[in-house]
This record gives sequence, structure tokens and C-alpha cells, in this order.
Amino acid sequence: MRYRHLHDWNVTPQEAIRLQERLRGEVVARDDAPKSPRLVAAMDVSYDRRSPWIFAAIVVLRLPGFEMVEQAAVRCRARFPYVPGLLSFRESPAGLAAWERLRTRPDCLICDGHGYAHPRRFGLACHFGLLVDLPTIGCAKSVLVGEYREPGTRRGSVSDLVHEGEVIGAAIRTRQAVSPVFVSVGHRISLPTALRTVLAYSPRYRIPEPIRQAHALVNRLREAESNGGPKSDTAR
Repeated sequence: MRYRHLHDWNVTPQEAIRLQERLRGEVVARDDAPKSPRLVAAMDVSYDRRSPWIFAAIVVLRLPGFEMVEQAAVRCRARFPYVPGLLSFRESPAGLAAWERLRTRPDCLICDGHGYAHPRRFGLACHFGLLVDLPTIGCAKSVLVGEYREPGTRRGSVSDLVHEGEVIGAAIRTRQAVSPVFVSVGHRISLPTALRTVLAYSPRYRIPEPIRQAHALVNRLREAESNGGPKSDTAR
């Protein structure tokens, strides 16, 4: 699959911050997706920050049963240092390497990470959403920035995530009495739609099913590498 070339990846942290501040103006925080998407993708990136290698996986599933349509996983050498707040510059190139290996274009994408809920309002889901030009949602397991009140214990309970007086995302309970996940806009989607989507894609577990499957795939690749498997840069 093709993607947009927005900038050079050989940048310093200071240049990366300037890119975030410029590119955040291109993020579309309104609905621009099919009302009934048939194909949903999810991306997960995994690495040991002390290692030069990054692993990324993308799965494409067919709704409503979450059947696997296509998957790709890659191992890439890190090009950017581990800098909190700039992790999309470290992780996106590996994600794009997996994206290039897909033949099926999904209707929407969920990233295991934040989107607008970021100090500069430009997390991984915003960055990657702009690159692939898809309706994209950020769904994270913990808060990067902002404060929230604990949502109610019932499934579907929501609480605003607020930073500097602005609602930047929300905490949503995807399972009763289980810790919430933190949802924010990535690109071409509104926050209410992102919340409904994450809840609908989490029928059994705390984490949306597409992310669970991407996470399992990237972990299988890491385990194969650590157990002395073939050191290929691509897995299908």
C-alpha cells in the first residue's frame, strides 16, 4: 500500500517538534469515514528501547466477525532515538514498512497509542493517520498527558480527558469494572465516533480486538527472533 511522503525521517528532536507543530494543523477531527466500515486495521509497534531493532505489525480484519483478511509484520532498525513525546518519529517508519506490504486498503485504522491526546496534539495516531490518509483512532492503555475522572464502572462509561482546559480525548470503560482505555482522535474522525468504534470493537476484552490481534502478531515475530529464528526483516 502507498502512503504520503510528508517529510524526511532523518531529523533531530528539535526538527521533529517543529514538524509536529506544523503537521498538527493538517489533522481533520471530524467524521470522514464510511458509517459501516467493512475492513478495519490495527497497528502495534514493539521494541526494547535499548535495542536498535523495532518490530511493527498491522492486521486487516473483516467486520462484524473480525476475520483475518491480511497481516504484515516487520523488523526494522531504529532511525530515531527514544524521546518521550516524539515516539511517532521512532515508530512510524517501521509501521510504514509493514503498511507497504499490505494489498488490502482498510476503511479505518486503530493505533495502539495516542493521537490528539499528546502534549503537542500530534501523537502516533495523528502522524500515522496523515501518512496513510485514513480515518484513524488512537487507543492507549495509559495516559500520556491530561487528567480525567474515573468513569463509571459499567461498560461504555466515559470520562473526558482534559489538558490545559481542553478536552483532548476520553477514558472509556470497555469492560465492566476493568481499567479504562484512553481514546483520542487520530485523523478524519470525531471523538464521539472514535469512542463508539472502540467500544464496538471491544466485544470481549478491555483492548479492541484488532489491536489484540496486531499485538499478538508483533509478539510472535519478536519471540521468533529471540529464539533464534530467521533474521528476516519481513513476516507475512
